[in-house]
Amino acid sequence: MKTLALALALTSAFALSPTPATAESIETPEARVAATDAAEIARQDMVATFGTHSLKAGKYLWAKDPASGPARVVVSLNDQRAYVYRGDRLIAVSSISTGKPGKDTPTGIFSVLQKKPMHRSRKYDDAPMPFMQRIDQYGIALHAGHNPGFPASHGCIRLPAPFAAKLYGVTTLGSTVMIGA
Repeated sequence: MKTLALALALTSAFALSPTPATAESIETPEARVAATDAAEIARQDMVATFGTHSLKAGKYLWAKDPASGPARVVVSLNDQRAYVYRGDRLIAVSSISTGKPGKDTPTGIFSVLQKKPMHRSRKYDDAPMPFMQRIDQYGIALHAGHNPGFPASHGCIRLPAPFAAKLYGVTTLGSTVMIGA
């Protein structure tokens, strides 16, 4: 956890604290590196917090003590995992399904711009997007959905439904979402 705090301090120029809901995403090379570094630290924190480095598709772990402080999400595209922090403490990890080839999930540092408990896609046949949290102006969002554990979406970050509901409850507009390799 101290490693994450150090990384966050070193990358504070990339707006890792919650930002206004109108903030734009940061998709610079530096932001992508910071997000990838955060994902590497999150992998280590998962072992330290939950004692495991594996997680099956459609599964998640959530700490019994939810901690305090602003929520932040770190997404690892390579691992197909999402990590949730409150303050500097990892409180949850989940398997995910991100964008398939040609429909890539963007990388960088984003903010939750919109939240809706039930949303339907305007792009993809009115597809349901429960516990939707939009992170960019093009419709990319965190939401509950099919979670095979490999990239299979149109760019969104699909989460197991129970995890998506819990995540929806701890984030706010402006919560930081870091997406790295």
